[in-house]
Amino acid sequence: MAGAAARLCQERAAAGGLGSRGNATRYLSQDYEALKQRCLQAGALFKDDEFPACPSALGYADLGPYSSKTQGITWKRPAELCTNPQFIVGGATRTDICQGALGDCWLLAAIASLTLNPDILHRVVPKAQSFQKDYAGIFHFQFWQYGEWVDVVVDDRLPTKNGELLFVHSEEGSEFWSALLEKAYAKLNGSYEALTGGSTIEAFEDFTGGISESYELRKAPSDLYQIIQKALRAGSLLGCSIDITSAAEIEAITSLKLVKGHAYSVTGAEEVNYRGRPEKLVRLRNPWGEVEWTGAWSDNAPEWNYIDRRQKQALDKQVDDGEFWMAFSDFQRQFTRLEICNLTPDTLTSNTVNKWDLTLFNGQWRRGSTAGGCQNFPATYWTNPQFKIRLDEPDDDHEGSVNKPCCTLLVGLMQKNRRRQKKMGEALLSIGFSLYQIPPELENTTDIHLNRDFFARNQPAARSGTYINLREVSSRMKLPQGEYLIVPSTFEPYKNGEFCLRVFSEKQAKTQVIGDVVAAKPYEPHVDNKDIDDEFKTLFHKLSGEDCEVTATELQTILNRVLAKRRDVKSDGFNINTCREMISLLDTNGTGSLGLIEFKTLWMKIQKYLAIYKKVDSDYSGTMDSHEMRKALSEAGFTLSNQVQQSIAIRYACSKLTIDFDGFVACMIRLETLFKVFQLLDKDRSGVIQLSLAEWLCCTLV
Repeated sequence: MAGAAARLCQERAAAGGLGSRGNATRYLSQDYEALKQRCLQAGALFKDDEFPACPSALGYADLGPYSSKTQGITWKRPAELCTNPQFIVGGATRTDICQGALGDCWLLAAIASLTLNPDILHRVVPKAQSFQKDYAGIFHFQFWQYGEWVDVVVDDRLPTKNGELLFVHSEEGSEFWSALLEKAYAKLNGSYEALTGGSTIEAFEDFTGGISESYELRKAPSDLYQIIQKALRAGSLLGCSIDITSAAEIEAITSLKLVKGHAYSVTGAEEVNYRGRPEKLVRLRNPWGEVEWTGAWSDNAPEWNYIDRRQKQALDKQVDDGEFWMAFSDFQRQFTRLEICNLTPDTLTSNTVNKWDLTLFNGQWRRGSTAGGCQNFPATYWTNPQFKIRLDEPDDDHEGSVNKPCCTLLVGLMQKNRRRQKKMGEALLSIGFSLYQIPPELENTTDIHLNRDFFARNQPAARSGTYINLREVSSRMKLPQGEYLIVPSTFEPYKNGEFCLRVFSEKQAKTQVIGDVVAAKPYEPHVDNKDIDDEFKTLFHKLSGEDCEVTATELQTILNRVLAKRRDVKSDGFNINTCREMISLLDTNGTGSLGLIEFKTLWMKIQKYLAIYKKVDSDYSGTMDSHEMRKALSEAGFTLSNQVQQSIAIRYACSKLTIDFDGFVACMIRLETLFKVFQLLDKDRSGVIQLSLAEWLCCTLV
């Protein structure tokens, strides 16, 4: 229950703007400015109790406390390593990032890319940090994490061996921003060892909040050049590289002066008129500088003499700065891979770029309620979280016929916190998503979680590639205008996980979570004395005794005797608390027991719930699969959100994810009680109530 309350608090804080670019969440509730001032006033250097300088910060296996690799490691502050430590000298450059004894080159490549874009660098590495002015041994960095920006505080005690930094370090030895950034990222992920192995895209997204897509240039779509131009206009970051086939090829230079296994930036894309025909060009930058392409369209190449003079002056800057032009056809032949990191509107500072429209959903897959697996598992697939998107505006330069203009979407599904969970043996899940076009008769609905029949009749309009165990899978797609349903899932059902789903669109799209409505219209039989036959009255008087009232104990005995005779439902019997709650729901005169009419009403409710239970028990096992609970709740008149469905599965399903009959009835009675209490307190029908602590306790203890 505490976990659910914490999630609600987090959602409310986010709705208030916490976690946005200008108001980062304080990671582990640590306030950088407050901690720094406290240290300065006390004249002491900061020691981070949340990420202490001890073996647990290093790792859990190869870098665990008893590993030979961690013997002889000591933690030292920069002032103990050199006479004049600096945070950043002369701006951040790629020589500030030299790999140490940690397999996190993927992270360091992304850090190196940051140095090419000062605006984004200083989003991650806030300015005004120094080893001289107001130095207190404390630094902070900001990262994007699953839809929010977090501010991470670290002390400057760094792991060393033989007097030298163990992990990332600067080439000349006195600059420490990159080592402290690596430490902050290790803290965010649980340890330094958690950073072993990964994709540069992963770090790039955490540094920018962007969404990435990757293209193999030899299998690129026919409109790749248009994609590049649009990405550049939208302020996206583009990188490309030449794959290597062996370690010996790392940073090998080709005959045309291209560096293998090395990250280049794509900085421009222009079309020129060359000898009477159009020629597509791309501009690249080698962060090393100097080493530049010497083929067609390079600096001083003859091709420049055959285009318009003004265009040549605008494009052909003949400087040994590592930036150069090449034909797009040569680019596709010479390079292997193109990666685009599309930035979110709040990351982009320029008003001149064409910004994407972004929608972000957070969700969970939970065993027994919303972890339905892929389409190979039709019995459970439909229970996955569902999200709707409506595309009304086509792209400015849309393709397709006049009658069916298209809209560009970039959808990314990212699983959360799996790197942090590596030390618990948790690996990345295989994930993917599908989009379905919603038929006209189901458009404009808000509370219908589409069922198994819908997915049996409809094929996806688009989908991600093969299910794969990456942190994020993304796909660019062009779709006609209309409404679509997005279903994110793991490959196998019953896999717990958290995710965020991001939808980037060129034009504004209307989006919503399906099944987020909470409402109830349970079965309410209307009973009066004349509706009750003599046989039932005689039975009631026999069961209730002289006072003609059924107590909780008597009700338990009655129900369990009836249940024991049935072979079509499985049950451990009703417990006394459920019987008390049944009485509380129907006890209109406050006696703590049920009279004849109240007992008849309860009896009819239980008969109704029995019919629903047997209808939903499709395999006639006598129990209900917890995934079937969604259908049963709907039959009983309840419309509930995914979060409530998850809470019900946790509370009422057993370890085998089944719910027996007494558990089902207990759940129905509990829901009826909660809705009834809320409706009594919500006097103005606003959907919101305010309670004192005493009132809250009285309600929850009912």
